[in-house]
Amino acid sequence: MPGLLRGVARTAVVAGTATAVSNRVSRRQAGRWAQQNEPQQAAQEPPPPPPAPAPPPAAAPGDDMSTRIEQLKQLGDLKAQGLLTDEEFAAEKAKLLA
Repeated sequence: MPGLLRGVARTAVVAGTATAVSNRVSRRQAGRWAQQNEPQQAAQEPPPPPPAPAPPPAAAPGDDMSTRIEQLKQLGDLKAQGLLTDEEFAAEKAKLLA
């Protein structure tokens, strides 16, 4: 029994060491690849920003309240997504409520 236990313990130590070494090598290699990619990424131009979404059309005086509410919800969604600034949101909201 002590021989079996010693063999199992040795196998566990060897497997643990191999795993630790393998992980360290993988991290070091990933770091080297990242360093190699940094100059390439710096040389590339950043992609152009996406076009700004068209603001929802302002409500005409004859529109009913449910249409205005729906447009306000859409404005709120655009602001929540970060597509509208606070100033743009306030301006469009003022147009809808005017």
